[in-house]
Order: sequence, then C-alpha cells, then structure tokens
Amino acid sequence: MNRKVKIAVFASGSGSNFAAIEQACSADELNAEIVLMVTNKPEAFVVERADKVSIPVAAIRPKDFETKDAYEEAILHALRESGAEWLVLAGYMRLVGPVLLMAYPSRIVNIHPSLLPSFPGKDAIAQAVAHGVKVTGVTVHLVDEGMDTGQILAQCAVDVVSGDEDKTAEAIHAVEHGLYKDTLNELFSR
Repeated sequence: MNRKVKIAVFASGSGSNFAAIEQACSADELNAEIVLMVTNKPEAFVVERADKVSIPVAAIRPKDFETKDAYEEAILHALRESGAEWLVLAGYMRLVGPVLLMAYPSRIVNIHPSLLPSFPGKDAIAQAVAHGVKVTGVTVHLVDEGMDTGQILAQCAVDVVSGDEDKTAEAIHAVEHGLYKDTLNELFSR
C-alpha cells in the first residue's frame, strides 16, 4: 500500500464520523493516519474517543482569541507540528476561514448530511424533513469560504423515512461513513 497520508480530523460533537475514520485507518481501509484531532469544544465526547485510541488532541476554544484569524493561527501551529497534510471535517461546526484555507488549498474536505446545494448549514436533516422532501442524502465536498459551497466530490441519495428525523438520520449515518472513506481514498491516491 502507498505511504499513509497524514490527516487531521476536525470535530465538534460526539465524533461518530471521527470514530469511523479512525477505524477505517486502523483496518487499512483508508490510506491515512490521523495525526491530530482538532476540536473547538474541549468538553465534546470526540475528545474522549481520541484519547481512547491515543490520537493527540488540539482542543482550542475560539472565545480564547480576539479574532478568528488568531484562533486559526493557533490551530495552524498545531497542524504544522503534527505534520498534517489534509484536513478532514467530521462534524466540525464552524466555518473555516482564510488562514486555514490558504495553508491547505484544496486539501480540506467536509461531509454534509444533505444533497448539496440543498439544505446547507446546521440541522440539514431537520430542514429536509420540514420541507417535506422525499429524498435527501450525503455530500462530500471540498471546503471553501462559503457555507457548504465547495466543489462536490461525491453524493449519495437517501430516502427520507416518512417524515421522521431520527430514522432519516439513521439512514444517512448508514451510508455516510462508507462514502466518506471511499471519497477520501480516491482523493489521497491522486
């Protein structure tokens, strides 16, 4: 297998996507090594997940900095020390700004629980259910300065389960981990 790509995973919550990425890396199903987990919420469960598998954590609170640029400079310092080559967003609930975008051009990837450009931003599954659509899905895209507006790399449609947000979320989670892994492998092999 090729040399493993060094990635930093960004997450803000429970870290189910982080766990799936870590498991895929450990099983050699993803040609990558997680060298850093970055979170803006030190109390998030994802920190515990990273600690359990001995992955270094950079828990950096935005409110500890006067500007977004200063916050991202602190993240960038941790990324450079870790040797991260790609940034993989996995439930990171902040817009990435110019400091990181310039440091990692076309090397920041996100997964979003809708068929973009429909339902960008927070609560995409709830938005889809509230709008009464029959089909939603998952999108993997490159990150740019907008809210879920970057180049779409892969999508997978998922049926909305009879207006039920929880069941629809389960259906989305059932496909997103595989789609993310496959898309990342394709990117890393270029």
